[in-house]
Amino acid sequence: MTRVLRIITSADPRTGGPIEGARRVGEIWAGQGHRQDMLTLDPPNEPHLADYPGRIFALGPPRGRALRQRYRYSAAMIPWLRAHAADYDAVIVSGLWRYAARGAGQALIGGRTPYLVFPHGMLDPWFRRTAPFKHLVKQASWWLAEGPLLAGARAVLFTSEEEQRRAEGAFWPYRLRGTVVNYGAADIGGDAALQVAAFRTLLPELGERPFLLFLGRLHPKKGCNLLLAAFGTIAARHPGIDLVIAGPDQIGMAATLRAAAARLGVGSRVHLPGMLSGAPKAGALRAAQAFVLPSHQENFGIAVVEALAAGTPVLVSDQVGIWRELLADRAGLVAPDTCAGTTELLSRFLALPSAEQAAMGRRARASFTTRFDIERAADSLRTVIEQAIG
Repeated sequence: MTRVLRIITSADPRTGGPIEGARRVGEIWAGQGHRQDMLTLDPPNEPHLADYPGRIFALGPPRGRALRQRYRYSAAMIPWLRAHAADYDAVIVSGLWRYAARGAGQALIGGRTPYLVFPHGMLDPWFRRTAPFKHLVKQASWWLAEGPLLAGARAVLFTSEEEQRRAEGAFWPYRLRGTVVNYGAADIGGDAALQVAAFRTLLPELGERPFLLFLGRLHPKKGCNLLLAAFGTIAARHPGIDLVIAGPDQIGMAATLRAAAARLGVGSRVHLPGMLSGAPKAGALRAAQAFVLPSHQENFGIAVVEALAAGTPVLVSDQVGIWRELLADRAGLVAPDTCAGTTELLSRFLALPSAEQAAMGRRARASFTTRFDIERAADSLRTVIEQAIG
């Protein structure tokens, strides 16, 4: 049995792809006789993933707006790691720029337990372009924490060749042993008809109308505003289709999007149901005419792969890390992360004959099964871990 500790800032499913990937890998490994526990910096009174097969150690402070709380500083983390790291064959650190990474470095660098790091897109140059002052702060942190952490890792794990390419030289000095591992999402099981019904019941105003789907955090980085503007541009030419923008809203963006939809004259055709999970989420992915993600930065795109699993065509920007694979598999369309590019995505797809849209959906499903099934990702990651263990 291989025993792995995953260090991740939060086990809250609302935080996005990294915890979803970690959770699914842990479930697969448990079925194979291995174990992945998690150390998080959630407050101990926040129970997440109650059905997770491993142990979850929540060592974080209470939530709050103070800098130390947002950084998720925990005085308990380093002593806990020094006492328990030897209980594991390897440690995986997921993410950078929070105390989880800094504490991991202080406890693990030079120690006997090998560790690996997932940057999860946090070395992408997009952040340097959009927030240059913050990049300078991160450069200082790189000298003190992230740089030594990555340099000491047995492997730095990138989820696509595109992510690895973009990360090269992101900070100075850039010294690490990088490798690309398979990554993916769990397949969608269950009764498709019941799942679609559950979704449409949740959105009665949508009725049986066809729709385009965005599924992810509501955040400017994800290109939600681009998608809405593009939909407003093409809506008059395609009066029979709606837009669903679903996901957790931690910055109050839903109100901004609703107001923009009203100004564009498409308020009745744009639906924001909040975060979807379970059967309604699966139903949305299955029922959508296409999945759209015009993101400005996406190292992988778990939701994109979930759409592939549902056999739904994907329309993405060329800033999504797996865009080359999607084009090679003819599983969707790709355009620049601009308003014009997003408008082109929607226009090109909606102009396709229904038979070609359906064929693209079949190719999307084939792309998932051959490249992105989480079973393949779990095996790939365990192989890298076994090589690190030696």
